[in-house]
Amino acid sequence: MKRIALAAAIAGAFAAPAFAQSDVTIYGRLNTSIERQKDGDTKVSGVFNNSSRIGFMGTEDLGGGLKAIFQLEHGFNSDDGAATHGNGFWARESWVGLTGSFGTVRLGNTPSATYFASADYVSLHNHDTGSSADALYAYVNERDANKIAYKTPSYNGLTAEVQFTLREQAGNNSWDLAVNYDEGPLHLGGGYVKSGEDKLFVIRGLYEMGDFTFGGYYERDDVEFLGKRNNFRLSAMYTVGASEFHANVGIAGDWDDLDDSGAKQFTLAYNYNLSKRTKLYALYTRVSNDDAAAYNVTTPGDNFSSFGVGIRHNF
Repeated sequence: MKRIALAAAIAGAFAAPAFAQSDVTIYGRLNTSIERQKDGDTKVSGVFNNSSRIGFMGTEDLGGGLKAIFQLEHGFNSDDGAATHGNGFWARESWVGLTGSFGTVRLGNTPSATYFASADYVSLHNHDTGSSADALYAYVNERDANKIAYKTPSYNGLTAEVQFTLREQAGNNSWDLAVNYDEGPLHLGGGYVKSGEDKLFVIRGLYEMGDFTFGGYYERDDVEFLGKRNNFRLSAMYTVGASEFHANVGIAGDWDDLDDSGAKQFTLAYNYNLSKRTKLYALYTRVSNDDAAAYNVTTPGDNFSSFGVGIRHNF
């Protein structure tokens, strides 16, 4: 009995530190479609990935309402297994931070808060992924790495986030300021991004009315060597049972310093929810470019279109 008690005490001593570790959640998405795409006169049929990923997130309770948090996320092609980010295995997300009554502070690699407050928020049918993703939204800051981010607590549905990207060895110092309001059926948001001389301002609204959801955003860009540009997008969703019917349209104006550089995009889609985590979908999307525009295409002036069916599973 003494030997058993001693063995139990030793095992408990070694196991105790494990209980002090972070609570870790493994999550991800597999999103794959079969599509017929057309880039100008070039037609391609194939199996396509739509931003599949796997990730880890965790928290550790430090006491007094303070928690340590982290997230690591890897993107991969669900059609062939290859990594989708050549600049790092954890290039989608890799940060560590602290959260408490003061808000949340994160350090590392994380996407734009302004993007999530605008284009991603109103992309209802496939989370702004794949061939039907928003082709017209402008990213004036392509660098998600080396960020210091702070997000306020929620004040009656209102939150704000500021992100500062350090230049380090190359590129520009960048600012990303985003605000979101979520209260009842009304959801408002927007942001401002500045990277070097490039600037972006966007506002977004979304309203839920029974089985109908309507959303949209307006974006104003000011980019070095191209000038200024306006970009609008409207989206709508109607749900009945397990079915979702989606439509959206975007219109990008000409850049001031590049004539005939505007474009239009529209998407029609149908989703069928097999469960809360799995859905089937069908889509048609088309991007119509003016003579000097090259959204989603290889050659300026060409048009892009795609018809596809797919399945998405979140875990």
